[in-house]
Order: sequence, then C-alpha cells, then structure tokens
Amino acid sequence: MITDTHTHLYSNQFDKDRETMMERAKEAGISRFFIPAIDSSYTQRMLDLEEKYPYDVYLMMGLHPTSVKDNYLDELAHVREWIDKKDFYAIGEIGIDLYWDKSFLTQQQEAFRTQIQWAKEKKLPIVIHCRDAFDEIFEVLETEKSNDLYGIFHCFTGTKEQAEKAISYNMKLGIGGVATFKNGKIDKFLHEIDLQHIVLETDAPYLAPTPYRGKRNESAYITNVIEKLVDIYGISFKEIAEITTQNSKAVFGT
Repeated sequence: MITDTHTHLYSNQFDKDRETMMERAKEAGISRFFIPAIDSSYTQRMLDLEEKYPYDVYLMMGLHPTSVKDNYLDELAHVREWIDKKDFYAIGEIGIDLYWDKSFLTQQQEAFRTQIQWAKEKKLPIVIHCRDAFDEIFEVLETEKSNDLYGIFHCFTGTKEQAEKAISYNMKLGIGGVATFKNGKIDKFLHEIDLQHIVLETDAPYLAPTPYRGKRNESAYITNVIEKLVDIYGISFKEIAEITTQNSKAVFGT
C-alpha cells in the first residue's frame, strides 16, 4: 500500500483523463490520496472528487498562501465554515510563499497562524506550504509550538538543518519529485534523516520526478520517488512503501 499525501487530483489538468490516471495510480499500488485545498474556487471540485472516489480520497481544508489576497478574510471565513460543518483530515495546505509576491506577507502570516490555531482546536494536523520562507514559517511555528501542533512540511526542499528544525515541531517531511532532481540537493542528506520522519507525495500535477520532469505529474509517478529512496536508504521498495504509509497514518489518523 502506497500513500500519496499531497496530490491535486481535482486540477483541471486531469479533466480529460482523470479516470485512466486514477487507474494507473491504483495499478501502481497507490490506494490513499490526500487532497490539499487551495481556496474557495476549488471547494466544489474537491467535493465532487470525494463523491466519485469515496474510498480513495481524503480531503483537507485550508487557504493556500498564494491565495491570500485582499479578500483573505472572506477566504478564511470560507475555511472556517467548512471545517465546522464537515470532517476533514488536515488543515492544508497553509503557510507562507514569498516566491511570487511579498506584498501580502503580513496577511499570509496572520492566515497561517489563524489556521494553525483552528487545527489545534479541531485536533487536526497541518500541511505546510513553504516557498522562499523558511525563516518566516519557523517564526510562526515557534510561537505556536505545542504537543497538539503536528503535521507535514509539504514538498520539503530545505537544508539538513532546516529538516531537523521542521521535525522538532512535530512535522514529517513530504518528499516528492525534488528528491529525484540532479540539483534537488535534499538527496545529499536524506540518508541522515530517519525514515520515520518521511512521508511520500507527488504534488501532482506539479513537480514531476525524473524522468518526467517538466511534464504533468500524476500520482502513479510516486513509484519513481520510492525508487530514489530505495537508493538513498538501502532498503526495499516494499519497506519504503510500508513505513511511509504508516507514517502518513500517524499524521492523518487513518
């Protein structure tokens, strides 16, 4: 059993072949798909996906940092409304992204902190999006750290020191296609991080692993990530799949 802890299966990039894409993933052994939210414009697509694949997909709810704009309070109200009326498996993806636009940093920090507090209230994990913002993310986590703060540092691309710091806040590291890139860098130190701290993800349709880099990613390609981890950790494909799935169950509670 393989778990993709982060995949945007509702993306319109899959609209023409979603069923065959899902079949490929299931044939490859992936049976659990955790679906992060972005903003209110995607909520119905997520619900439709859950209705179509009720035994395979597990929904999160949250406001993605790149969707924190002038209307972010309305978007946060949308998140709050949904977590109060429906069960989700995590608050995510949430965080700070300073790659495209730094002008909403203060609002991103506020949205991140607010959603962390909601996750604690609902006893849910968080799934963190971080881009060009490790210091800013850690600053918020430091003020919110507690036994009931836990989750996944999605698409981890930092240094060994940043990995250890993320783990110190009860975060697993979401490892995907970047681990297979020649310039991905994380493959140089991952062997020093115990596998108990690792979960697998694709971030499909983004960040396709080698040899598909630059093309549309899909959940079936998570097997390429596992093969890379086999090289890094020196244990079998089956063991990587089992351990990382157990790790995902520890986070999501299912």
